[in-house]
Amino acid sequence: MNERVCVSKQFSYPEMEKQQKPIFRACEPTTNVMFLKTHKTASSTVLNILFRFSEKHNLTVALPNGNGFHLGYPQLFRATFVEEFKTIGQNFNIMCNHLRFNAQEVRRVMPNDTFYFSILRDPAPLLESSYVYYKDAAPAFRNSKNVNEFLSSPRSYYNLSEKNWNIYAKNNMWFDLGYDNNAVYDEHYIQSVIQDIEQNFHLMLIADYFDESMILLKDTLCWHLDDVVYFKLNARSQNTIHTLNPESKEKVKEWCDLDWKLYKHFNDTFWSKIQERMDLKTLYKEVDLLQQRQKELMEMCLLEDTAIEGNKIKDERLKPFQSGSAKILGYNLKQDLDNGTLKVCKKMVMPELQFMAYMYSHQFPDKKKKPIHFR
Repeated sequence: MNERVCVSKQFSYPEMEKQQKPIFRACEPTTNVMFLKTHKTASSTVLNILFRFSEKHNLTVALPNGNGFHLGYPQLFRATFVEEFKTIGQNFNIMCNHLRFNAQEVRRVMPNDTFYFSILRDPAPLLESSYVYYKDAAPAFRNSKNVNEFLSSPRSYYNLSEKNWNIYAKNNMWFDLGYDNNAVYDEHYIQSVIQDIEQNFHLMLIADYFDESMILLKDTLCWHLDDVVYFKLNARSQNTIHTLNPESKEKVKEWCDLDWKLYKHFNDTFWSKIQERMDLKTLYKEVDLLQQRQKELMEMCLLEDTAIEGNKIKDERLKPFQSGSAKILGYNLKQDLDNGTLKVCKKMVMPELQFMAYMYSHQFPDKKKKPIHFR
């Protein structure tokens, strides 16, 4: 395997007199990766990146068993949720489907040198997205007219007796990470959880800075630019996005207080991680290259120059799953693509459920295919 050179740079803080010299080191791409796929955080786009990377390198993915489409969520993860875990054991390379994190059980599946990462998002737009997407699933959302009404008095809509159905309505990132999303706010408890997360995960990306996150991920894992280039997946049409009023934005910080502390802490560490590896000029030069490559691929692959609503997608197999009152967007591919280009483009736009079913059939050709229901 040809080695490529990765550059690690120390960011020069304003108060520092000298910028430390770049550290050059040879590295090979990291291929054992566990991604905790949190909800409504652009994680479907990250999953697509990981599936494409795993296929490129012929890696083994820890996929849901049987007809499942997630790894036991919202139950705490158990190794037996993984197809063929008893046969394959700790020899999976990639894990990236939805699960509720359970460190001990995940380590039964993934190799000891696995790189662990996840992604977080500002709780205000996250809750708005959850409200629209899970409007029919969460009783707290179902009984309110809109997200601003819900946030004006969330406790009047949120019933603890229905907490198992209301996981999307309060501190959902905290829940996905394996903790009690209804825990009472306590600084000591919060700090102990954050310390626990930092011991379990090597990196937390920030969805609000997605391109910067992809550059940091690429540099950290010693991947190529094309390994992290993406088309935005599972996004909603603009007419289904609700505008949070200023009072609601502030209310989220109180209502989702655990998620807010989590986000603030890891937003800070995210930028610290970048500063450890490169200066901001280098970062945004890389971001520009990523966006240029994305534009090239969109011009090569797509019939329209932007994502479109699901009912306008011509290929039934490329229609994204629709949920709640959200209108999930997807893509039409150009019709005259050669076979090689078509294969690349199709993987770039393939929705999560279809890609997971494809990976399952490819990895377990003798097993019954995953059922996909379009709507």
